[in-house]
Amino acid sequence: MSNALNRRDWLKRNSLAALALGFSLPSMANEEGMLRNFGAANGLLNLGSNENPYGISPKAKEAILSMMTEANRYQFNVAPLQNFKNELSKYYGVSSDQVLVTAGSGDALNMLARHFSKGNLVTATPTFGVLPNTAKKIGTKVIEIPLTQTKVHDLPAMLKAINNETQMVYICNHANPTSTIVSPAVLKSFCIEAAKKAVVIIDEAYIDFLNPPDNESMISLISQNPNIIVVRTFSKIHAMAGLRVGFLAGHPTVVKSLEQNYFTNSQITVSNLTMAAALASLQDESHRQSCKQKNEAARTYTYNALQQMNIKCIPSYTNFLFFPL
Repeated sequence: MSNALNRRDWLKRNSLAALALGFSLPSMANEEGMLRNFGAANGLLNLGSNENPYGISPKAKEAILSMMTEANRYQFNVAPLQNFKNELSKYYGVSSDQVLVTAGSGDALNMLARHFSKGNLVTATPTFGVLPNTAKKIGTKVIEIPLTQTKVHDLPAMLKAINNETQMVYICNHANPTSTIVSPAVLKSFCIEAAKKAVVIIDEAYIDFLNPPDNESMISLISQNPNIIVVRTFSKIHAMAGLRVGFLAGHPTVVKSLEQNYFTNSQITVSNLTMAAALASLQDESHRQSCKQKNEAARTYTYNALQQMNIKCIPSYTNFLFFPL
C-alpha cells in the first residue's frame, strides 16, 4: 500500500473517531452532547475543538503562579486586578465603558441570545452554534441562511432576510466551522447597513491567526453605532480555552443596557488566575507570533497533503480545516 493510501486511511479513521474537522458540523459547539474524550483510551486526540496546541504564554504561566496567593480572594479584593477592564480596553483601543468581560466568548454569545430575544435572529448555516441554538431553546425564531457554494457567508441574502421583527444578526467571521472569511471592507459595509435595522453581533474568535489586511476588527465601528457588538476570546491564539476569558465590545449605551441585565455579574465569573494570565498574555507578542507561524505552517502542510490525496479542502483562514470525508 502506498504512503498516500496509508495517509488517506489514517485521516479517514482518525477523523471519524476523533470528530475531526468537517465530519460533524454540530460538534463544533457540541450541541449533540457527544463525549469530548471519545477515543482517548486508544490514544486518539479530539481535534474538533480548535484548541491552540502550543499552550499559554510563559508570561501567563508566571502570572498565574504569582496570583496563587490571592486565589482565596474575590477579584474586587485584589488590587492588581481592579484595573483589569481598563487595561483590556486600553490594549484594544476602546474605553472601559465599551467593554464587558465574560468567561469566554461562549458565555457572551449565550447571554446575548437571551438579551435580544424579543424578535427573530438572522444567521448563517452552518455556523458556530452557541448563539443560534440558545435562541432556539428559548423560543426565538431563527432564520438560517445557507452559506455560498464556496462556504462563505451570503451577506446579500442575509441582508435581504432581515425584516421588521429581526432584532439580531449573527456573523462568525472568520467562519466556524468552514474556516472562510468575508473581507473586512465587505463586512464593514454589511454591518453598517444591517445595523440600521437590527443589532449585529460579530464573533471574531479566530481573527488573530491572520495578518493585515485580513485581520481588521469591526471594533472600529462600535463608537459610532450602538447596534454593532464585537465578541472576542482568549481561547484561540492565547491558548486559554481552559481558563475561560473573553469580552464583548460595544457602544457605551448598549454595554450599560447589557450590564444592567444578563451581564450584571459576568466579570465575577472569571477567576483571579485567569485575569492575571490574560493581562500577561497580552504583553507577550512573541508567543502569539510563534503560535500564528506554527499554525500557518501546519495548516499549509495539511491542506497540501489533503489536496495530494484528492480530498477537496476549503482554503482555511483559521486554525482548523473543513473537508468532506
